[in-house]
Amino acid sequence: MSDKPFMPKATAVWLVENTKISFKQIADFCELHELEIKGIADGDVAKGIKAYNPILAGQLTREEIESSSTDINRPLTLNKKVLDINSEKKSQKYIPLSKRQDRPNAALWLIKNYSKLSDGQICKLVGSTKNTVSLIRANKYWNSSNLISKDPVVSNLCSQIDIQNAVDKADRKIARQKKESAKKARATESQ
Repeated sequence: MSDKPFMPKATAVWLVENTKISFKQIADFCELHELEIKGIADGDVAKGIKAYNPILAGQLTREEIESSSTDINRPLTLNKKVLDINSEKKSQKYIPLSKRQDRPNAALWLIKNYSKLSDGQICKLVGSTKNTVSLIRANKYWNSSNLISKDPVVSNLCSQIDIQNAVDKADRKIARQKKESAKKARATESQ
């Protein structure tokens, strides 16, 4: 990954309009020519480009801008830790038509084998809706008679680790509820 900011000209427009950083510092940061930055300041270059705030985008911090504003020789440094855009996005996986029946089957399998899992947890694991899971649990799903319990790991809808994490979370929730109910029972006895 380069040290060049995302949308360099738009970033340069914002830096020219909103900071006291020198043209050379902006040119070096945006990897543009210093004359181009002067043109932006004069209004000759980048007339139709909307300013792009590098602080909101996580490319620069206010402290970084303030430090470079006071020291003309200090270059701006790109804030790289937030700029990893690919890891932040979670992509929805396309499920072919032939495999879509696997979701209700997997939900049925989870309901049978891990009844303590909430509908929301099952939804997340198999990629279904809460309404579908609650209908399957209540045996009121439109296709209930044709559902076949099928392991979601085999169907490649989730991993065994995901299921184990969900079960652990459900166990912790049940334990927490037991403690709270015991606490309430003790409180009513003492009154």
